[in-house]
Amino acid sequence: MADGTLKVGTITTSSGSGTITLGQSGETVDMANGSITLNSDMKSAPAFEAYMNASQTISDNTETAVEFDTENFDTDGAFDTGTYRFTPQTAGKYFVYTMVNVSGDANSNLEYGWCFIRKNGSKLLESRFDYRSNNGRNASPSVSQVIDLNGSTDYVDVYAAANDTTGSPIIEGTQRFTVFGAYRIIGV
Repeated sequence: MADGTLKVGTITTSSGSGTITLGQSGETVDMANGSITLNSDMKSAPAFEAYMNASQTISDNTETAVEFDTENFDTDGAFDTGTYRFTPQTAGKYFVYTMVNVSGDANSNLEYGWCFIRKNGSKLLESRFDYRSNNGRNASPSVSQVIDLNGSTDYVDVYAAANDTTGSPIIEGTQRFTVFGAYRIIGV
């Protein structure tokens, strides 16, 4: 068969079901000049990333919801900036991540702190820092974990706490120091 252009509206198998193979081993199929529509099982969505638009003062040693009030992106409208929760609406395994920048009220005031991801109100994984032998000014604990979510009722959110020796700790919200995101993992 000579090289050329194949123009069709629909390609199906001769039996009406089965696998259609494009190319063969060692070949590359180039689709750079068009677009590809994937079915929902092949997309890493729902997905979102949120951050804080302003800093949040928290009470000493009190686990507090981190107020992610601004979305960088939200493919399916599954993150709520009022409750700071992600409820995906699609079941699957999700890669969930956060980084929370905690700051003392002044230099050498920050003793220790932690952040963690919760699923349906229960703590899953936590990241801690401890500066008690040499207090600091700030820290950015981060957590990432693969979590099974049923889609319709499961939710995830982020909490943090810290101890400031003389004032109230602050969760830094400026310059996107504090972020929270998730995306569905395909193929598992």
